[in-house]
Amino acid sequence: MDTTPAPFRAPAPVPHTRPLSFAGFVLTASRNPIEIWGSRAYSEPYVRANWLNVPTIVVNDPAAIRYCLVENSKNYVMQPLRQRILRPLLRDGLLTAEGELWRRTRKAMAPVFTPKNIFGFAEIMERRSSAFAEQLEELPGGLTDVAFQMTLLTYDILQATLFSDDITGEPQEFAKSMETFLARMGRVDPLDLLDAPAFIPRVWRLLGRRSSGYFRRLIAETMARRKALMENDPEAAPNDFLTLLLRADGLSPSEIEDNIITFIGAGHETTARALGWTLYLLSQAPQERIRVEEELDALLPELPDPTTWLDRLVHTRAALEEALRLYPPAPSLNRTALADDRFGDLEIPAGASVLVMPWLVQRHRLLWRDPECFMPSRFLPENRDRIDRYQYLPFGVGPRVCIGASFALQEGVIALACLMRNLRFDYVGSRPPFPVQKITVQPRGGLPMRVTRRR
Repeated sequence: MDTTPAPFRAPAPVPHTRPLSFAGFVLTASRNPIEIWGSRAYSEPYVRANWLNVPTIVVNDPAAIRYCLVENSKNYVMQPLRQRILRPLLRDGLLTAEGELWRRTRKAMAPVFTPKNIFGFAEIMERRSSAFAEQLEELPGGLTDVAFQMTLLTYDILQATLFSDDITGEPQEFAKSMETFLARMGRVDPLDLLDAPAFIPRVWRLLGRRSSGYFRRLIAETMARRKALMENDPEAAPNDFLTLLLRADGLSPSEIEDNIITFIGAGHETTARALGWTLYLLSQAPQERIRVEEELDALLPELPDPTTWLDRLVHTRAALEEALRLYPPAPSLNRTALADDRFGDLEIPAGASVLVMPWLVQRHRLLWRDPECFMPSRFLPENRDRIDRYQYLPFGVGPRVCIGASFALQEGVIALACLMRNLRFDYVGSRPPFPVQKITVQPRGGLPMRVTRRR
């Protein structure tokens, strides 16, 4: 008799079986966009619809994703709805820049994200993560919101790697402002869904202006201080991301500021969410948690160099990557077709919205066995070849693939290893956390967990 426990089914919205009404769609999309998808979106290669007379095609087939986002990517530009939501936050950052501005920015930033620079931050990531784990041991009663704690940890790593601690602002204030920034500025406004004119105010963005101003003042002050240091004493300037960006050719001060905001939103926030979801999922899958703990106990004493952890800690990395599959930090990649196109039997008219949704693709019933279940073994080295490159998209794909993917994956594995080396995290919420899309996929109400020392 097989006594192996059944895999843990990760909490998620239940796909509806009947189409939403127009009003229901607008209300649901503005509240939580990942709830709008019906069962067809999780079981068919393509789903066609019309929204305000615009053809909309959800593409789940990996070969078609490769065609649209890689092979013929020039025909697919950023979807206007996506830009209406993100540009007020990120302005001319790499995620929202297009055309010549995007090409110039990507070229200027490529030297910043070389393997040499990324590996150079591994030791800082390990030191900050280990120190943060020690602080968690001192929590009264061991109870805390791990979702919020992970924003504090990744902020600490961010300020060390991006600014060498040379940034004003208090961590708790920063984390709370980031939560407000994304919850308000990043919320889908019904007026955006209805393609209302830009001059009509969006209430949520008005409410988010204060947090947006806080971040931009913080960054502008830090940039001015660093530029003065680089001019007066170039040798004293730390070799962090800020210095590398200020030395990059082709970026104006405002563009550097926009890209730092992008790093905060697309780097700090996404990694925090990935860590929180991983710790939650492992708390619900004791056998998987034991595998990670045994790996850390056996290997970490032999691996003093944290640059090797990403490749050597295979169970730790697999748990993180499976969490990224179930709860992709960036759940949608939205494009608009410039000209008529065709892939096999898929016809794409000019002007159509082409939606590639990691949230759907990574939970699709045609692509994954038990797609709702937390099964890190999918990502162990012996199984990775079974995963099509275009069915797993946590960092996007094609020319616009996340430039900081290697940095984020390294940070995630190092932080997770440091947290679990001596600590255990147990979920104590009265009900499972419910995922909500606010640019990133966040747990509604946080992740209440008990932190205890395991050895």
